[in-house]
Amino acid sequence: MNIRVMTTEDYDQVYELWSGIAGFGIRSMDDSREGVERFIRRNPTTSVVAEDEGKIIGAILCGHDGRRGCFYHVCVAEDYRKMGIGQQMASIAAKALKEEGINKVSLVAFKDNELGNKFWQELGWTFRNDINYYDYTLNEMNITEFVGNSTAVKIHRP
Repeated sequence: MNIRVMTTEDYDQVYELWSGIAGFGIRSMDDSREGVERFIRRNPTTSVVAEDEGKIIGAILCGHDGRRGCFYHVCVAEDYRKMGIGQQMASIAAKALKEEGINKVSLVAFKDNELGNKFWQELGWTFRNDINYYDYTLNEMNITEFVGNSTAVKIHRP
């Protein structure tokens, strides 16, 4: 198993990984090939993938705005969980942020993502109950599709 910087050439395998995880939210524009390539061009050293024999089995989109870093779409393929891969990827991505002068990193985890929330708490991340998180949709075409075992639910917010 190898963890390395994500490149734009990894898109097809990363998207396949995302698509295979039940409950994973994929945005129609932000997570398109063009959206991910734009993100990686802006953040060329901070996103990571884990691969086993050439197959991508884990990924973190990681970037920053010059002040704070953010992890997006942290995932490990089901057959590879509980092996420390997520922890190693998070550590490497955090180190990459630190090397760019970033001192704090955040992420959003869905409330019903019990596995993910437990993972972050076990790593010592601080759960914030003192803030409200807001977002505002600038492009209504950028909908989120939640992948399920047999169906997908699309969320469209005006």
